Amino acid sequence: MQDLYPTRCESEPRLQPRGEPVARRAWHPAAPLTATQVEQFDRNGYLVLENLFSAQEVAALQAETGRLLADPAGLKDETVIAEPGSREVRSIFEIHAQSAIMARLAADRRLAGVAAFLLDDEVYLHQTRLNYKPGFAGKEFYWHSDFETWHAEDGMPAMRALSMSVLLAENTPNNGPLMVIPGSQGTFVSCVGETPQDHYRQSLRRQEYGIPDELSLAELAHRQGIDAPVGKPGTVVVFDCNIMHGSNGNITPFPRANAFLVYNAVSNRLTAPYAASAPRPEFIAARDFSAIVPVSGAIEGLVEGVAA
Repeated sequence: MQDLYPTRCESEPRLQPRGEPVARRAWHPAAPLTATQVEQFDRNGYLVLENLFSAQEVAALQAETGRLLADPAGLKDETVIAEPGSREVRSIFEIHAQSAIMARLAADRRLAGVAAFLLDDEVYLHQTRLNYKPGFAGKEFYWHSDFETWHAEDGMPAMRALSMSVLLAENTPNNGPLMVIPGSQGTFVSCVGETPQDHYRQSLRRQEYGIPDELSLAELAHRQGIDAPVGKPGTVVVFDCNIMHGSNGNITPFPRANAFLVYNAVSNRLTAPYAASAPRPEFIAARDFSAIVPVSGAIEGLVEGVAA
């Protein structure tokens, strides 16, 4: 396939205009979002959704998060990523395959239905993970576009994917919340440096390739500013695959935990990597392109069934 977004193949970075829509479907009265929300997502590249879940649902998700973090030995070893220079858990990948509650969350109509609407297609799960920033020890995630990595190392052809970060602990301005450059989804920043063999082994802990240069970052930030969406547990931050984002370290005593769900359009299924010798493993970039069937109803009703 033609490479619409070349990266990691030139000696200098380039800023390339996005050649495709952000919000793919026009608003209509039966849409799962308001017209204002669709316009905000299209313009800013992200959207904050509040009060989607009941207090009981949030409590069930928090309890499951605690269970996963308390017993990482019970998970697939390769899916548990530690902080650089530490044994603290940084991320747990493929949570939908290791937790019935997280699988139910990912299929929930309030999330998957919104993703399908914004992408104007059936969707599947490209990646899921639990991101955790322990108090005092949580390290930063440097600025990056997810799409640059998914394109280069996974073979995602186009920008027809989005992420949803479900806040499972309060995200404040102080404990390393997500930061985004609003509107940056409209610019693809190519990166410099050939992808090393098995790059994922290092990049999941600290990324050194596939990160934008400082001049490009400065240009985008000076032009468009930086936002840091925060919220109470249960808040959902929806953001486009190409928006430039990152987060600071957490030196507060208040941990941060988010369930991170990536929805890709079925029509945008992965091909061969565009800038890597081999695709990343399935637990990072799924190649089961089965469409999600959105599920309605309360999540907390699943807890008794799982416990039984």
